[in-house]
Amino acid sequence: MKNILFAVIAFLFFYSCKEKQSNIIFKKYDETEALLKQQNHKSTRMQFKLFQSKILDMNSVFEPLQEDLAYFSEENYQSLKPYILEQNIPTLQQNIKDGKLSYEKLTLFYLYRIRKFESDSTLSLNAIIALNSEAIKEARLRDINQKEVSNYSMYGMPVLLKDNINTEKMPTTAGAIVLQRNFTKNDAFIVEKLKENGAIILGKVNLSEWAYFFCAGCPLGYSAIGGQTLNPYGRGEFETGGSSAGSGVAVAANFAVAAVGTETSGSITSPSSQNSVVGLKPTIGVLSRTGIVPISSTLDTPGPMTKNVIDNAIFMNAMRGFDKKDDASKNLNEDYYKDGFSKDIKNKRIGVLKSLMSDSIYVRAVNKLKEANAEIIEVTPPNISFNGFISLLNIDMKHDLPKYLINDANPSILIKNIKNIIDFNKKDSLLRAPYGQQLFEGILKDSTTLEALEFVKNNLNKEGNRFLKALKDDNLDAILSINNYHSGVAAVSFHPTLTVPMGYKASGEPVSLTFIGSPFSERKLLELGYAFEQLTKARKIPENYK
Repeated sequence: MKNILFAVIAFLFFYSCKEKQSNIIFKKYDETEALLKQQNHKSTRMQFKLFQSKILDMNSVFEPLQEDLAYFSEENYQSLKPYILEQNIPTLQQNIKDGKLSYEKLTLFYLYRIRKFESDSTLSLNAIIALNSEAIKEARLRDINQKEVSNYSMYGMPVLLKDNINTEKMPTTAGAIVLQRNFTKNDAFIVEKLKENGAIILGKVNLSEWAYFFCAGCPLGYSAIGGQTLNPYGRGEFETGGSSAGSGVAVAANFAVAAVGTETSGSITSPSSQNSVVGLKPTIGVLSRTGIVPISSTLDTPGPMTKNVIDNAIFMNAMRGFDKKDDASKNLNEDYYKDGFSKDIKNKRIGVLKSLMSDSIYVRAVNKLKEANAEIIEVTPPNISFNGFISLLNIDMKHDLPKYLINDANPSILIKNIKNIIDFNKKDSLLRAPYGQQLFEGILKDSTTLEALEFVKNNLNKEGNRFLKALKDDNLDAILSINNYHSGVAAVSFHPTLTVPMGYKASGEPVSLTFIGSPFSERKLLELGYAFEQLTKARKIPENYK
């Protein structure tokens, strides 16, 4: 009762002493000149057709939260920055225990920060698709109900979800206009777990539409719902990575404590690398896929994207759990941060790829590990065949997406298969598919049988394992790659990957070191990643988002 009374008094005092701020309006801007400039980009994939969403109204997104934000000033924001910006979860939890923060202030800070940058046409990143209208109310309840909260808990931590992950109170669109009103009856399994662990679902983030299995050669991070996601290290200059573009961008820009991404082949490692954040793609079955818009039931998995390795482990713990509805789900009971991590990497056996030793940033990272007494083993994997990979995705999506639409989407969504979606988009292709829908059309043309698909899967799995056989043959703790260079190999052979900021090119573009481990070695990868992170402390906050 005392906790409730104290929280109510604190709430009344906080707001009674505040002067109401004027509302910030999101305004559409003329992007003609910026788009003309963009056509000179050396990468055709970066020659955008639009920046701003033609669908999303951020005023409507923020409208339910405006009253609370009206009493949160720039002065409040600046005073809280030292306690929040770039801080890890244990520090945030300790700051709350010390009275420097509350869960309500933490949530208000992130909402204010999102609005501050996303309403500025010179800094907007188009990272946010939806916000939880109950987020501040939920934060107040966390403040009232908290008892003994561990510093290593997700309790009260605001997190963002890639918008292909089901939530009851916000639509799940996969970035597609056809799913604009997809209010699902249930949360995804991992969202249920996050809520059980006290996390606050702050909102949903942009992504490459249909998880980048929709248009061919189109920009990473584009969706018809969210517009073009931009990289905070170089807006319109560097790619965001995909398909979890909004997740990587939002974490890099400190729009939340953490974000969930999903990966089929590179969709966590790519945007994590491009945005200098830590991304873990777990082994299939470690985290549930129930309630997530699919590409491939063979390869899909969600995973945590965070500013540091400790947060990644804490986030993993909050999402884990056996899901009887997911045939791949494993009952592991692994604790990804129990007793913490050691900085000591002495005698760890780490494989380095000879083919990457021409990259100076990679070589510098390898030398750092060698200086820390890691045992470095040079690896030259065999050439392998990736024949049939696109057919694996085609046939899986042809069968898996209809299952989602029937079982997990809102019943009012009338489209039930790929052809329905193609036909829907053709009715207004400039709005719904400005870059085309070639990959969806390819799904319909692919005549691979389910029997032939099993052969393809088995062959790809063998080839991937052949490429990574040094893990077992040489008793390696991990093999090191760059960014998402070998994400496809790891995907088809069911190996986890962890990407950790490694440095920056001369241009300022982020580069990451990716640890590839044996199946179900996530804990070991996190330990290695932590040691490397502490050796290098490579991550820098984007200059314009400090």
